[in-house]
Amino acid sequence: MAPLATLGILSIGDMGVGIARLLIANNFRCITNASDRSQATQERARKNSVELVPSDTDLCNTADYILSIVPPRDALATAQRVVTASSSSGFKQRSSPLYYVDLNAVSPRTAREVAELFSSGSPDVRLIDGGIIGGPPSQKSDGSWTRLSIPVSGPHKWSEAQPGGQRMTEVLKVKHISDQIGAATGLKMCFASLSKGFTALAIESFTTAHNLGVTDQLRAHLEAFNPTAAKMAERGLVSMPPKAYRWVHEMQEIAETFETDGGFEKDESIFRPIAKVYDLVANGTDLGREITEDRQRGKTADDVALLMGEGTKRRKEKTE
Repeated sequence: MAPLATLGILSIGDMGVGIARLLIANNFRCITNASDRSQATQERARKNSVELVPSDTDLCNTADYILSIVPPRDALATAQRVVTASSSSGFKQRSSPLYYVDLNAVSPRTAREVAELFSSGSPDVRLIDGGIIGGPPSQKSDGSWTRLSIPVSGPHKWSEAQPGGQRMTEVLKVKHISDQIGAATGLKMCFASLSKGFTALAIESFTTAHNLGVTDQLRAHLEAFNPTAAKMAERGLVSMPPKAYRWVHEMQEIAETFETDGGFEKDESIFRPIAKVYDLVANGTDLGREITEDRQRGKTADDVALLMGEGTKRRKEKTE
């Protein structure tokens, strides 16, 4: 059976692979350009039935849709790559428009900058603003899939796109929430601020409790008075370290959202300091390596607090 549509995925990280696998399982074809990536990344694509193409121009010529799923710091550069390729002499005339779906964790201001890139550099490409809420799709033992939520916005409706737009939006749980570019990314920022902001508070709380020798008492009181927070803290602390490097820029994008679109002053914005907390996790501790290697082997919030405490101690010693 011929595929319903061809999707270019940029890039093939955990989320990109999860979405590609879900789409392929539902008769969509997925491709990527990983020519500038490592052999491991290219092998990950092949292993998951994502076809490799040699250039961005080939990607734009072959795909019906391009999904941008990259670390927030790379969102503008990735959009510029596609603008350059889709406005080059090698870009072929099409019978149906190319759609660029920006699913990155960025602020509405950044989404509007992406829109301006396409408007001025490649106006025939149709931009859809979006965000991903939830973890990467994965197949369960009964054959069904865990699902995420993808709010989208902008003047073009993904469900009406051809080919295969209606079916694709059903598979990915896409919901069009507004005709304005920035609405979907703004929703993503507001949602992420609550979960990732809470995890940052848990990092500081559990690290300080560890340094004071009262972690067990903190956990006991949380379980007695706020069991929901206890579960969220434990889950967030253990799953966070491998993603902290991506969250540094995302916290800055959340701050930008709250300042530009929320109307808060910079000295009222708490997410720029939170970005520094995640930078400390990513670059000032052993958490990324230690928890990535062992996070499925019973790691706990105590282990995170221990490594955070060691990192803050080393930092203090360097400044004394």
